[in-house]
Amino acid sequence: MKLYLAGPDVFRPDALRWADAARALCRQAGHAALIPLDGMETTAAGIFHANIELIRQADALLANLNPFRGCEPDSGTCVEVGYALALGKPVVGYVDTLESTVERVRRRQGAVGLLDGRPVDGDGMHVEDFGLPLNLMLAVPVKLVAGGLAEALAALGSPG
Repeated sequence: MKLYLAGPDVFRPDALRWADAARALCRQAGHAALIPLDGMETTAAGIFHANIELIRQADALLANLNPFRGCEPDSGTCVEVGYALALGKPVVGYVDTLESTVERVRRRQGAVGLLDGRPVDGDGMHVEDFGLPLNLMLAVPVKLVAGGLAEALAALGSPG
């Protein structure tokens, strides 16, 4: 299968080395990796359209949904996940831990308070409390696994 690898890994200082390792891991599992870094585009619009085309070509999408620059996954990754879901493609997301959103906010921001019996963050905004590891719009349609790319690859072929 051709697998689009979504996530903020493209922003890592060692992104090219990460991409080579990710390609090798996919190849070992019998798949081909489609990685946003593979394109030659340099403009924002060009990169967007090239990535959308890679998602169209992919048979499935694997997404790093770990927190990025805050408590939530990378916003661009979330767009890519949504696009793949809209195309009816399978999506496997991976996170370091399947802790609940409330637990993650507490761990990353400190104490979570209560307002009208519902958890709130430090800004007084309600924290989604369904016991899911991500916002329900990701946690419900995406097959989530704890771990990294290797665990996502293993989950790709398993039922559930």
